[in-house]
Formats: sequence, structure tokens, C-alpha cells
Amino acid sequence: MIRCPGGLVIEAEAAAAITIRAPAAGAAPTSVALSGRAVLIDLTPPRSFQIQTPHAIASVRGTIYAVDVEAGATAVFVSRGAVQVAARQGSGTVTLGPGEGVDVRPGEPLVVRRWPQERVARLLARFGQ
Repeated sequence: MIRCPGGLVIEAEAAAAITIRAPAAGAAPTSVALSGRAVLIDLTPPRSFQIQTPHAIASVRGTIYAVDVEAGATAVFVSRGAVQVAARQGSGTVTLGPGEGVDVRPGEPLVVRRWPQERVARLLARFGQ
């Protein structure tokens, strides 16, 4: 678990490949580059922040969400608040609310779905929740 300035808590799954980006040393981070595995983000109070993966950009509009990167896709799930998700290749942007997720795959449309409890539980269990 990484506690950052500005009310940001990043919980990275073991072996997650992340790079935290901030405008200056000691400043609140503005983004995280995630190239493998998953992170759980808690940002209180909400402010501008992004998770950038090879497939998607998830921009915070709320407070608690998870981003999971696999070889061909990025999954984004919102537990609390709202997150805007854009595909890095192609067009389209969606906004997710609590209980909603999207799977981002190159060349496929973004489809917001209410995630089944089983899928949510599997993802959050990776963070001990």
C-alpha cells in the first residue's frame, strides 16, 4: 500500500508494474502508469488523477476504483464515485458509476456493465477485501 500526498492511497497487487508520476518531488501524484496486474485506488477528496494502461485511460471522477491489466485488455471497476474511461486506441469514452465496470480491448466498443458480485469479489479479494 502506498500513501501519497493529496489523499491518494494506491494498493498495488503483488508484482504489479506501476510508475507513479508527480509534477515535482513531494507533490501529489497526477497519474500512475500500470502495465501489468492490478491496482486499487482510493482518492479522497476527488481531484484530477489518471491511471494509464496500454489499453485505456481511467480518469477519476470519484473515489474508489480498481484497474486490472492483462495481455489483451484492461478492466476498470468502480466501487464508489465515478470514473471516466477512454480507449487509448479508437474512440469512445464512458463514465462508470458504483458497481459498474468496462473491459477495454483494442478495436472493440466500450460497453458499461453492472458487474456480477462474483467478478467483483474475485477482483477485490486480490486486495484482501
